[in-house]
Amino acid sequence: MVKCLVIAATLILSVLGVGTATAQPYPSRPVTMVVPFAAGGPTDVLARILAQSMSQTLGQQIVIENVTGAGGSIAAARVAKAPPDGYTMILGNLGTHAASVALYKNLSYDPRVDFEPVMLVATTPMVLLVRKSLPVDTLKNLIAYAKEHPRKVSFGSAGTGSVSHLTYLLFTHLTETEIQHVPYRGSSQVSNDLLAGQIDMTFEQAISASQYIASGAVKPLAVTAPTRAAAIPDVPSTTEAGLPDLQTIAWTALFVSKATPQPIIERINAAVDKAMREETSAKRMADLGADLPPPDQRTPQTLGTLVRSEINKWGPLIKAAGAVGE
Repeated sequence: MVKCLVIAATLILSVLGVGTATAQPYPSRPVTMVVPFAAGGPTDVLARILAQSMSQTLGQQIVIENVTGAGGSIAAARVAKAPPDGYTMILGNLGTHAASVALYKNLSYDPRVDFEPVMLVATTPMVLLVRKSLPVDTLKNLIAYAKEHPRKVSFGSAGTGSVSHLTYLLFTHLTETEIQHVPYRGSSQVSNDLLAGQIDMTFEQAISASQYIASGAVKPLAVTAPTRAAAIPDVPSTTEAGLPDLQTIAWTALFVSKATPQPIIERINAAVDKAMREETSAKRMADLGADLPPPDQRTPQTLGTLVRSEINKWGPLIKAAGAVGE
């Protein structure tokens, strides 16, 4: 009888993630959150807001590590190969966990099978920004200008496979324009060169674009959504601006490596959910233009479904554009 009680107690502790005398509770040391882009970009900003709240909830520091290169796929590959113990996670996005499948013929991971989805963190539309001195004021003006100056207009992206690059592919496909693509290693570098007039245009997440728009340093032409964004209400949607098919919603989500124990995934999921429910964290993200998922969509299953649907959506467009790399 005593032996049965001991076994039962051990099983309960294991399920709760508490552990036994030979296993430490999770987390028992700092946790690394990998951001697949340079510091200062929209993904990095979200990561730091989340990390601050999650550190308090989990009782361990969440350390942000920026790993750049190949549109975020270098960082994603690293996390895919990390031990399945919950101590290394990635704040991935449309580029790292959907577009990468079609973009890279020799991709070392498969987003559908090499990760455990934890939770969709935020969505945000992209904003078309042009340098202040570019002689256009509307989306229609820009399209006409680009057609009059083929391959003379320069577009900066956060890197091949990034959300800004994907939106560029969709834009040039819909408008039949020839615009020079200039890939960077992060959106903060793109913004710096746009502000300095070194490039003509970019698509930036509303999370980052709002500050530049507020300062008057750039000209916003459209938001890639059916309706205007609450954070920048004066910027027309692409539907209003005359290009309704230009719809791109950037999403950011948390993943851990495959085979991470379910109790650990649930613990991380709960910590993210708590951050979203906290007034301070939620307001900071909302002020940036990030839309948080409703409570019923904060599950690993919802994120897994999103990843598969986005791969199916963007794969054909990427291949049609001939944007496939090694």
